[in-house]
Amino acid sequence: GRVQGVGFRFFTHRAAVVEGLHGWVRNCDDGNVEVQVEGEAESIERFERQLRQGPPTARVQAVDTTFTSPSGHDTGFSIR
Repeated sequence: GRVQGVGFRFFTHRAAVVEGLHGWVRNCDDGNVEVQVEGEAESIERFERQLRQGPPTARVQAVDTTFTSPSGHDTGFSIR
């Protein structure tokens, strides 16, 4: 959803690091935020719950989830 300008990417980065997840977050040209994440299923579930809530200054309208095969790269988590 349109959550730019409220620290959503930094919130996402912090949540991913705490959960030990790998991947990235970026703003899209259409105002959405895209996240790709890999890790243990329970950690991803907790992470997704946090994203649905968002930071205090955000109003998250929707989170669309797509599952794919993991890449197997332990690359940390970055803000693009």
